Amino acid sequence: MKKYLKIALIVVIVAIFISTFAFLYVKSQPKAIVYELVTPKVTDIEKSTVATGKVEPRDEILIKPQISGIVVEVYKEAGQLIKKGDVIAKVKVIPELGQLNTAESRVRVADINYRQAKQEFERQKKLFKDKLISKEDYEKSEVTMKTAREESSTAKESLDIIKEGITKNSASFSNTMIRSTIDGLILDIPVKKGSSVIMSNTFNDGTTVATVANMKDLIFRGKIDETEVGRIKEGMPLKLTIGALQNLKFNAKLEYISPKGVAENGANLFEIKAAINAPSDVEIRSGYSANAEIVLGRANKVLTVPESTVEFSGDSTFVYVLKSEKPTQTFERRRVILGMSDGIKIEIKSGITVKEKVRGAIVEEKKPLKEDKK
Repeated sequence: MKKYLKIALIVVIVAIFISTFAFLYVKSQPKAIVYELVTPKVTDIEKSTVATGKVEPRDEILIKPQISGIVVEVYKEAGQLIKKGDVIAKVKVIPELGQLNTAESRVRVADINYRQAKQEFERQKKLFKDKLISKEDYEKSEVTMKTAREESSTAKESLDIIKEGITKNSASFSNTMIRSTIDGLILDIPVKKGSSVIMSNTFNDGTTVATVANMKDLIFRGKIDETEVGRIKEGMPLKLTIGALQNLKFNAKLEYISPKGVAENGANLFEIKAAINAPSDVEIRSGYSANAEIVLGRANKVLTVPESTVEFSGDSTFVYVLKSEKPTQTFERRRVILGMSDGIKIEIKSGITVKEKVRGAIVEEKKPLKEDKK
């Protein structure tokens, strides 16, 4: 009985050994790899970059008051067209007590001097008629009287300016009327009736009463990375896509590249500006976000392959050209000279022809057929 058990155990061990050997042998056999075959194509390649930014008017003017005070009337609203010289708002002057007191005192003193000079002139005039004084003394008294009268008038006008911001002789040039300095569209009026405003001076920029811009002269303002700024130059054409007008594209012309970069999120970016050529029937608003596509290079009717089929080895580049398909695919490693790339397709200047096929991505792996072993 023990003899049979030993024989059975030996048989089991031998069977396990043989099956393991067979399994390992099968696993060690190379699998046939099938690659996708790519045919080179003659097509156009265009290399471009995209700059993000926004649309804004070339000239955006901030209208500020020429005198400090309180807004008593606002005549315009944002979105209205306006002509140069049109009144936007009216300001009422709030006089400063110290200046007001000084101006009133100056008026009183000027009136006293004028009355005295006038009385002196009347006496001199009578004496001159009686030929008791010379003509020179008469003329001097006349000049003194006229000077005092002018000083009195000037003092009263200064008082009017401090109290009302306007004089009777210069009503058409009133500082209380805030007028537009250009023709354009009112983009914003940040003040309301009753708001306090201050004029621009050496200590502050003053209160902005309105923002006016010419919306017929628009520019694209964006930023481009330092790795691509060296490839662009002024005068290059751009294709502009505006987020709010997705179905439309506009032509633009690059007209400014900043000489100084700005670091943002670890990258150096350079500001660019481009003049937009927009149709008159399309309404473009200030502040629209936009993308500008800049064509860095173009190659027409060139031989191309997918960039993924190219092998880069040091300074050399290679592709694998199909030699035969049966019984298995065989390829020849061939050096090629490359040209322009758009990130997907790459130009082949020399090394292959349009009639040849190159190796692409792996399609599948399978066990070798019986014909392959022969």
